[in-house]
Amino acid sequence: MSKKQASYLDGLLDGNEETSAPERVRPTTLLSRGSALARVQSGEVKQVTQLELDPARVKIWSGNARHYSKLNEHNCADLLDALVAEGGQKIPAIVRRLDGDPNADYEVIAGSRRHWSISWLRKHSYPDFKFLAHVHNLDDEAAFRLADIENRSRKDVSDIERARNYLAAINKHYGGKQRRMAERLKVSEGWLSKMLKVASLPDNVLAAFSSLDDVLLKPAYELAKVYDDNERRKGIDSEAKVIALEQKALILGGQKPLTAAQVIKRLVKADGASREPRDLTGYSKYGKTGRVSLSVESCNRQGVTFRVHAGSGEDVDGLTAAFKEMIDKLKASGIIGD
Repeated sequence: MSKKQASYLDGLLDGNEETSAPERVRPTTLLSRGSALARVQSGEVKQVTQLELDPARVKIWSGNARHYSKLNEHNCADLLDALVAEGGQKIPAIVRRLDGDPNADYEVIAGSRRHWSISWLRKHSYPDFKFLAHVHNLDDEAAFRLADIENRSRKDVSDIERARNYLAAINKHYGGKQRRMAERLKVSEGWLSKMLKVASLPDNVLAAFSSLDDVLLKPAYELAKVYDDNERRKGIDSEAKVIALEQKALILGGQKPLTAAQVIKRLVKADGASREPRDLTGYSKYGKTGRVSLSVESCNRQGVTFRVHAGSGEDVDGLTAAFKEMIDKLKASGIIGD
């Protein structure tokens, strides 16, 4: 990256980005989605190459917080509609050139949704659409900062995803120096510290949430602080396992899963002290038809009685799977041992 480009990227952040936790913006138009990148493309960086590319020859940079695999017709619907209405892509993505990769010529630094949407439209009635991109010469640290600018306004990049992205970047780009990273990102060190703390929450705890998109920084930070207590960690791990099974049962039964606020409240209250096993009497599993297929008739230290519901229409394989899942829940609840 040239000194001029590096200087401009630094200037882009100076005085323009919040120094505390940025408020999420829910973009409503194609133009607003590209507002942050438009500043990069405003002409202050001269002689930037703009190309129309075949998206099949463009890969996604692995350093971005966004999970490309999560993109689909539903969460890209607004962009798909805008691209069709405007006859193609009007706001370029930002890419950098690749050398020595037989499968791709460029990689996307900012504009993953545009890449996915153009790729999808080319397969569905718009084969002539091209992926419009500005080519920049960026090193990994500059690419990380540029991608972070775009992600701050994205409703479909969760705080958890951004936090983990920051945790990976602090050692890779900033030598583990939190203050240096905060200076480069133009955020407060205190806010960054909270993000890094949230990133420490393990997968088994996060599995208790039906969706990470609704897990916000402040409550997640409180949970992460509690999880740091070794005496409480075991209880949180146990409760998270129970909640994860409950979430799965609710979703399979066509019911609304527990909200992020409900999950965090239960996890924060959990502790590692010995307690009476949870009474799961009445706990039910739903079959493929949406009816109850298996339920707990009674539950105590002497044993557990199950009821198989004959009218559920569930087959043997379905009942076997339901029984196994229920046993797992009973183990997690402390009713039966491993």
